[in-house]
Amino acid sequence: MERRNGGGGGFCSFPLLFAVAASFVVAVLARVLYVLYHTGRPLRSKKGVRPLRTLIILGSGGHTAEMLNLLAVLDKDKFNPRFYISAITDSMSLQKAEVYEESIAPQNTGTGDEMNPAHFMKIYRSREVGQSYITSVGTTIVAIIHALWLTFKIRPQVVICNGPGTCIPLCVCSFLLKVVGIRWSSIFYVESIARVKKLSLSGFLLYHLRMADQLFVQWPYLKTKHPRALYVGRLM
Repeated sequence: MERRNGGGGGFCSFPLLFAVAASFVVAVLARVLYVLYHTGRPLRSKKGVRPLRTLIILGSGGHTAEMLNLLAVLDKDKFNPRFYISAITDSMSLQKAEVYEESIAPQNTGTGDEMNPAHFMKIYRSREVGQSYITSVGTTIVAIIHALWLTFKIRPQVVICNGPGTCIPLCVCSFLLKVVGIRWSSIFYVESIARVKKLSLSGFLLYHLRMADQLFVQWPYLKTKHPRALYVGRLM
């Protein structure tokens, strides 16, 4: 009789475990839906206007040039400190960002991290140009782990990116930080001026997964195809 009771207890524990697991899944889904619902909506801060920790994701070549042009009109005191990240194989973008920060050094009058408003970091790429999709599975996993560590370390309140594949792991991890309640951030994606009729893969993913709080396009045709995007005209 004791063995049957023990077996029955084990059997009865399965519905309990299932209920706990189901409750956890429902809670996670509810939290994700909550974050998606509030993504893109203005947030009211009870602490007043304070500098925002800003993550700036650099591509290479034209992406970096476009990003630096965009940053030229950025309120440096409001978006401070600034964390620049580029792919580990990109040897030029961070150098250009450092030169840019040196050129505006006299303008750095903000509070908080005012003595060191700019930080420069590198990240592993998910996929290099020409790399096979099979081998990119492993590099993508490494990139996501690295991106998770970087975003947890930076805990950005604002993420600005404009197209490089490097931005996807960082945006996904920033979104996850919102889901788990560690840091709420706003993701702003500016599609490259070279994209006239079709979004880049990064833009396509961030738009359809609804991770970007605002997605800007520079050509009216893209706005007609993607109604939630914001048409801002040519930025260069």
